[in-house]
Amino acid sequence: MSGFVKEFKEFISKGNAMDMAVGVIIGGAFTAIVTSLTDNIINPLITAITGGGTDMTGALVVPGTDIDFGAFISAIINFLIIAFVVFCLVKAMNKANNLAHHGKTEEEAPAPTCPHCLEEVKEGATRCPHCGGEIK
Repeated sequence: MSGFVKEFKEFISKGNAMDMAVGVIIGGAFTAIVTSLTDNIINPLITAITGGGTDMTGALVVPGTDIDFGAFISAIINFLIIAFVVFCLVKAMNKANNLAHHGKTEEEAPAPTCPHCLEEVKEGATRCPHCGGEIK
């Protein structure tokens, strides 16, 4: 049991859980915004364009049921908007990670120096241009 608790503490301390929690909270808030957009702006526009009213879906409603095609279309629009935004966020994060890792280069080997005067010499030189000493 203590091994499980230790693993959980390591998981929490890595920051992955915190990133996930922030993502869930932001996702919930964003879902509310998108739902409001579709319910308050897109659905009234669809109603205005199609002429509105519940009579329009009368031919598509199965007797004895309460099918709301507007809610279904709204859910599809919600999904597409949220999926697009998540795609854009993931793509931006991947690009930022690539730029961060691309900027880091391995340390270059120090330039060779003359063993006599300790001045920098070109790679493969046999004599030092400063003191004339032989480089092995």
